[in-house]
Amino acid sequence: MTPAARLRRTFFDSLDGMPPVDSLFDAVPDIVFFVKDAFGRYMAVNQTLATRCGLPDKESAIGLTAEELFPPPLGEGFVLQDREILKTGLGIRDHLELHLYPGGRRGWCLTFKEAVKAKDGRIIGVCGISRDMHGPQDRQEDFAAMSKAIDHIHKHFDEPLRLPQLSEMAGLSIYQFDQRIRALFHVTAGQYLVKVRIDAACERLSTTNEVIAQIALSCGYSDQSAFSRQFKQAVGISPLAYRKKMQGQ
Repeated sequence: MTPAARLRRTFFDSLDGMPPVDSLFDAVPDIVFFVKDAFGRYMAVNQTLATRCGLPDKESAIGLTAEELFPPPLGEGFVLQDREILKTGLGIRDHLELHLYPGGRRGWCLTFKEAVKAKDGRIIGVCGISRDMHGPQDRQEDFAAMSKAIDHIHKHFDEPLRLPQLSEMAGLSIYQFDQRIRALFHVTAGQYLVKVRIDAACERLSTTNEVIAQIALSCGYSDQSAFSRQFKQAVGISPLAYRKKMQGQ
């Protein structure tokens, strides 16, 4: 264990319960925050989630599942997401999806989820946030068009992906597609694809002992050298150095 990891462990072991993260997110009305256990039951939420689900307070959500809180098909979709994270330990980032907005209407948000682990390394839950995507009605339609293409990127980043294919999937020209990606994520479409692949590689390097050559292939790179060059350019250190740093070797 690295000195930094020991310092973190000592601090968090000394806490009386969970830090009041939910209270911090109470002050941010366009972000939903949650922590769930391995059975999908909410263990902590912020006031935004409670209000959007028509609950009188945050405590009313504790012990309930997404299927009990959200109407179909939203609830079922959230449960399937969580099960995949519980199974693989791999989080999700930049997931553009429908969510509940104030008054029960549906709108688009960007969701981020990570596995929650016990001290012995077992995955015991999921935590995450969902941030509202603001904009007029025409922007909401843009989000709907982009959702299919972005979801395809996240599910198939291990395959060759071309901008003409992705822009056609979104019903947009290549220029329009790139502009929408820039508006959403503040990077070009090409940079976003690299980001998704590097994020996936970082997750595997820090949580598995999979050989680096296989990680390169599973993240869409034709060979390890190409992967290592782009990884170092994006992260600043080599994949091996990153693994050693994250795993405290």
